[in-house]
Amino acid sequence: MALDTADIVREDELLGKLISAREQIRHEVQKVIVAQDEIVDQVLISLFVGGHSLVSGVPGLAKTLLIKTVSSILDLSFKRIQFTPDLMPSDITGTDIIEEDRSTGHRKLEFIKGPLFANIILADEINRTPPKTQAALLEAMQEGSVTVQGTTYQLPQPFYVLATQNPIEMEGTYPLPEAQLDRFMFNVRIGYLSEDDEVEVVSRTTTVQDFSFERNVTGADILEFQRLVRRVPVAESVTRYAVQLVSASRPVTENAPDFIKKWVNWGASLRASQFLILGGKARAVMSGRYNVSVEDVRALAYPILRHRILLNFHAESERVNSDEVIRRLIEAVPAPKSGL
Repeated sequence: MALDTADIVREDELLGKLISAREQIRHEVQKVIVAQDEIVDQVLISLFVGGHSLVSGVPGLAKTLLIKTVSSILDLSFKRIQFTPDLMPSDITGTDIIEEDRSTGHRKLEFIKGPLFANIILADEINRTPPKTQAALLEAMQEGSVTVQGTTYQLPQPFYVLATQNPIEMEGTYPLPEAQLDRFMFNVRIGYLSEDDEVEVVSRTTTVQDFSFERNVTGADILEFQRLVRRVPVAESVTRYAVQLVSASRPVTENAPDFIKKWVNWGASLRASQFLILGGKARAVMSGRYNVSVEDVRALAYPILRHRILLNFHAESERVNSDEVIRRLIEAVPAPKSGL
């Protein structure tokens, strides 16, 4: 449907507002976080798309601090849940308790909301709790609601789960179920800083820190940004390229390269194709563009695919990781000839 002049002006204003919000959030984050601009952008893309993010890395790399900082900058409600081996599903979703009406003496069940009822949820060390509790997040992440004792309760919008995860080789960790991993748009990996950046972090954090954040981005703004992102046009050739990239990661498909058939047990799902295009749209508008390029898709292939490609023992024996598989996929799948 064609837009009239007023709609076009409104779209341009909203695009400018989104770009300004991105710059403001990055500026505020840099007060605390050093040299992680690309990772911050990936978290912002998930916010502007309406997806959830999993932030992985060894302890001490500011995974929790990054999410808490982003949450502090946004004018949204925030709850932190520390996942532990004894955490129960009702500890996060809420539970019914018996309340007595003092005036009548009658008793009734009343639902007490758990910490899941907030705009942003920090699921800290999500893989330190058993699968039963991890599974309690599935409905919330997919449907934006929780069901307790047969009654469904809607969660506030926008709703995001930003989870941190320790390497599964560490003690006291449980692998996340594949169905839950697939509901995370991104698996963002944080690595060690360079020597100069680490010196800056040490210098900052060993002195008196006195800063405050400006909270100019509201929940209504983010919902508007999400609608703007979904209106960004995408060429059919770029969409087909994203689908072909994901399809090639599945060893059961005819066009799968030999290294996929050798190293991969299961490839990426349809959600990967959807998130490549949605993420590409958000990346484009964050850069001030109103079209999605192949480069947008390629740039997001790593955080979107790395937790959706399940490697087999051949890959493990040859010390091949998912990022190496994705790199080869990008080389193997030809880009469209349109040049977008």
